[in-house]
Amino acid sequence: MNNDASSHESAAPAASVSSPARTASPRAPEPRSHGGALALAVLLSLIAAGGAGYVGWQQWQQTRANAAAGHTLDDLSARTATLESTLQSMDAERRTLRERLRDADDVNRGMREELLGQNERLRNLEDAVAKLSEKSLSGHDAMLLDETESLLRMGKERYELFHDADGAAKAYALADQALSSVDDGAFSGLRQSVAAEREALEQRASVHADAALQRLQQLRGALGDLPLKPLDAPAEASADGVWARIGHALASVVSIERDNGAPMAVADARLTRELVALDLAHAESALLAHDEAGYLGALQRAQAGLAAQFDGNSAAVKQAQDTLAELVKTAQPSKPVELGAALTELRNLRAVHALKPAAAPAGAKP
Repeated sequence: MNNDASSHESAAPAASVSSPARTASPRAPEPRSHGGALALAVLLSLIAAGGAGYVGWQQWQQTRANAAAGHTLDDLSARTATLESTLQSMDAERRTLRERLRDADDVNRGMREELLGQNERLRNLEDAVAKLSEKSLSGHDAMLLDETESLLRMGKERYELFHDADGAAKAYALADQALSSVDDGAFSGLRQSVAAEREALEQRASVHADAALQRLQQLRGALGDLPLKPLDAPAEASADGVWARIGHALASVVSIERDNGAPMAVADARLTRELVALDLAHAESALLAHDEAGYLGALQRAQAGLAAQFDGNSAAVKQAQDTLAELVKTAQPSKPVELGAALTELRNLRAVHALKPAAAPAGAKP
């Protein structure tokens, strides 16, 4: 508005100045500057209004941003307060846990000390038990080991001197029974060696002496009823010298000669039966003495006497020959059993453990 007034005021003097010239010269047309000024004023007002609107919009945006920042700040303050309270509670819990850990360390330290004390007590108890076991081993076990050694030595000597496999096996069974009562586990492996030798002796004693003796006695009793060869039976030539062996065995007692080429059973039947009975008696004595070679030789001589002097067609003679053949078959000599390994192992173990009575005082002095 002020600009318009000033334009009008400036235009009025100009009109008054140009009025004399208008009278003198022809009147020129006036320039149309009023419309351009108006457009410029409108443009400027629009620009001012736009600037004021932009400034207002900026202030409004800043106000909204300030309000949002205030809300965010309030939220952050609340969260910060919550975090502070949480941290305070965590600090309290941490202090509590630290106190509990300290208490647990104290308890663990006390338990560790108690455990060390119990370990010391256990060691003392183990030492005491070891001393008691040594005393028990030196007493009860030593007596059992002495008994085992005596039984093993007895069985070995009985088999070597008398060939009594059955008695030696019984002695080994008693030794195994005594060894099973020993508390020391170091002697448990010895039982395997004892069992192996005992099994070999039992296999060796498989021939039943009582049954063989009974059958030999029955044969001796039945010799008187066995028929001899007939009178017209030719004398069989003996290529192996059976009667020569009989004569050699009885040379210091009786002298036998053949009469007219007849068999000995025909000349003297009683002497024939006595000779076979003597062989059977020799077989019995050899069996009782565990003389396997003598037992087998006596049975073979009796078998040859039956075949040479008695009637082979008789059923009783055939039965007697079958009995002798069975006895000869069961009397074949077998490989002798080697004993002494278990006894040597026992002595070695006792020497290692210093359990001998002579070594006990020497071991007790230190």
